[in-house]
Amino acid sequence: MTRALDDEPADREYHPHLNGRPCDATGTYVPEECPPPPRTEAPAGDWSPFSSRVEFELAEFLFQKEQMPQSNIDTLLDLWAADVIRYGGSPPFADHADLYTSIDSIKVGEVPWQCLRISYQGVRPEHHVPSWMEDVYEVWMRDPRCVSLKMLANPDFDGSFETTPYREYTASGERRYGNLMSGNWSWKQADLVAQEVAGSEGAMLVSQIFGSDKTTVSVATGQNDFYPLYMSLGNLHNGTRRAHRDSILPIAFLAIPKGTERKHGDTMAFRRFRRQLFHTSLAAILQPLKPGMSRPEIVRCPDGHLRRAIWAIGPYIADYPEQVLVANIVQGWCPACLKYPNKLDSDEMGPRRARVHTEALLQTFEPAALWHDYGVVADVTPFTHEFPRADINELLSGDLLHQIIKGSFKDHLVTWVGDYLLQTHGDARGKELLDEIDRRIAATPPFPGLRHFKQGRDFKQWTGDDSKALMKVYLPAISGIVPSEIVHALSDFLEFCYLARRSHLTDSTLAQMDAARRRFNQHRQIFKTTGVRPDGFSLPRQHSIEHYLQHIRNFGAPNGLCSSMTEAKHIKAVKEPWRRSNRYEALGQMLLTNQRLEKLSDARVDFTARGMMSGTSSVAPELNDADPVHENSPVQITAGVVAGERVSGFVVLARKPQPRYPHSVEDLAQYIGVATFPALLAQFLHDQTPPALNSARPDIEPEVPPPCPPGLVHVFHSAVAVFYAPSDPSGSGGMHREHIRVTPSWRKGPARYDCVFLGNDPSAPGLRSLHIARVRLLFSFRPDPSFAPSNMAVVATPCALVEWFSLIGDEPDEETGLWMVQPDLDSDGRRVLGVVHIETILRSAHLIPVFGDDPIPPYLKSHNALDSFQAYYVNKYADHHAHEIAF
Repeated sequence: MTRALDDEPADREYHPHLNGRPCDATGTYVPEECPPPPRTEAPAGDWSPFSSRVEFELAEFLFQKEQMPQSNIDTLLDLWAADVIRYGGSPPFADHADLYTSIDSIKVGEVPWQCLRISYQGVRPEHHVPSWMEDVYEVWMRDPRCVSLKMLANPDFDGSFETTPYREYTASGERRYGNLMSGNWSWKQADLVAQEVAGSEGAMLVSQIFGSDKTTVSVATGQNDFYPLYMSLGNLHNGTRRAHRDSILPIAFLAIPKGTERKHGDTMAFRRFRRQLFHTSLAAILQPLKPGMSRPEIVRCPDGHLRRAIWAIGPYIADYPEQVLVANIVQGWCPACLKYPNKLDSDEMGPRRARVHTEALLQTFEPAALWHDYGVVADVTPFTHEFPRADINELLSGDLLHQIIKGSFKDHLVTWVGDYLLQTHGDARGKELLDEIDRRIAATPPFPGLRHFKQGRDFKQWTGDDSKALMKVYLPAISGIVPSEIVHALSDFLEFCYLARRSHLTDSTLAQMDAARRRFNQHRQIFKTTGVRPDGFSLPRQHSIEHYLQHIRNFGAPNGLCSSMTEAKHIKAVKEPWRRSNRYEALGQMLLTNQRLEKLSDARVDFTARGMMSGTSSVAPELNDADPVHENSPVQITAGVVAGERVSGFVVLARKPQPRYPHSVEDLAQYIGVATFPALLAQFLHDQTPPALNSARPDIEPEVPPPCPPGLVHVFHSAVAVFYAPSDPSGSGGMHREHIRVTPSWRKGPARYDCVFLGNDPSAPGLRSLHIARVRLLFSFRPDPSFAPSNMAVVATPCALVEWFSLIGDEPDEETGLWMVQPDLDSDGRRVLGVVHIETILRSAHLIPVFGDDPIPPYLKSHNALDSFQAYYVNKYADHHAHEIAF
């Protein structure tokens, strides 16, 4: 079943001047319908520097996919040689050195690393000069202009790339924000370029997005901190930036100065030097971009066309400590506004920081006044002052991960709930209630992609993914344990967060976010009045919520500019290369590994663009038995993420049925213990006959159907739903996949029977348009042609046996904001069953028990929670697509 979202775009307005017109190699504009010039002169079939496709794919397999150690590569190639030498052959490579030489010889997309050395140039004391003043600091960098040209020319980005700033509107006329180019900042930058840069008419604005964040690769083996600087292009779609391996690339590893003597490591002079080193490094790294900010440069784009590009310093992704450094402000102040650090929770909006205003302050006040009254560090010049049209206070985007998810939710609200319980009920009783919350979280039923907290929240090392997982299940767990005002505060905060994390936001969405923020500010006062936060809420990360509407209007959806993307890049660009090194002076080895990985990726893109990677060089990989086969699907399905363009959603059964189940309807009914199964299937088949497919549960008693005809039944333990969910993990086309599990034993443990959303009334809003059911059996039925009625199709029909649930009330629960449902019961108190066509299923649904005020019994676990309660919350926070449909 396919369900359209309500905010689909209806109209676009493009920038009239910087509209990305194609041109030729001389910069002369050509008609839009002209074909692009050839990407390369290399002939098809030229695998240089490899001799064949097998040789290239072997290098890719060993170095990129398997990350095989050198000694193992040598062993494999020796065995290979020993086998083929009998026939006069030889392996593709002599040894690991030969393999690496071939990879290093790849020329396409090559951007070498170079070293920038910086040292302290200030006044030194006469005696006992600190070591940090004598050290030489190495900054490893790549030319960001060359990296930009490489990314622009990548044909993998064709169809996921914007050449022109635009304003998008829904059918109702609302502004719709999504990709960076849909925001006001890109449009204003284009206006400024059109005014300031001669000959920019028809050019293409290309903004570079940057992000920096220190990361530690090993705590146990000493100081192994690295400081990567990443870059992406603002023209790429947000979904591509989140999904594509080459849409965010490291362009530098910054120096990390450390005061070896404690007495010098915390001095004003050392702190000033660290700040200046950072800004000096960035200014030097980005210098190659500066000429192209005032003069158009001819570049190749993902669609193959040439265009005249104007560079622009774009948004900067950073957590709060990094924002303090990048914005050159005092810790505790807001990088976006001038509110005093002790008044960040005041109702009025603070004046916006701006480059022009900061420069005026620097000319007017002494450094001490700037520090205390405006939160400005006077003795360091921000790197953006080196570049035109760059205002760092404007460019710092909102960071969902550290400001909202880990900061405001996990570090603030969850901690405050614990503090409230301990403070209100005393240490012993408070800990009992915290244990009860943990038991409730542990008893939450399973759901695709949902982390199972076996011990609740009681573990020490929290990651961003852990915080995201806790957000999905925390609200029902505290309801009935903490006062309603706290539940309201959490509900309002989650509503704001999930709205902010959508891939597309309209004016109505922004109004909902602002209303949720105001309600949250009101309800959080209980933490102040009860003494948990006696000094209020003047917290920079929580205060940042105030600026999100402006961030969205400027830069589009925040999930396209989140530090979760740069943190994920740490794994591929820092941690895995470090593990592959010998740990001695590891950075040089890490840079070489990164370079080789990029060369292999660039080579694959080049070979694919030349049509050389179609088909397979060997036996095609086997599908897993649980993987679906969908004849009309043009997408490649993998867990969670679906590669390819957007298509209509569908649900399909697993590829192969399960053995050892009876194949007749009557025998299967006895096997599963559902005596009414033949009658339910007969009713379903009767409803399926022409003239129409009945896709919803009947509201009236049907006529008595004929008995179920004999036929062949196959049982399946899973199905796969593929649907458009760009806010969740998805491919560049926004398609997402999840398994629906229906099995008597999940992972060699208890049974698992998932719940689903089914279509009902497409004209109704939100959950009112859907049915909710729990799937008890997935099967296909093919009637015997000898006994089937003439009007019945003799085909295998995919079906589901489900238990029905009904909504409680006409509105969501006032306290949690979640809809509640209850199982339908017959006159004997048994759950009502029905058979539905698999195509009526939209996707999985997540139900969480309404736990009430009493402790849950010890025997209650996640596998039997759906059998044990009279009412359940429909968890719209299970993922972002659920939040968009279950309101």
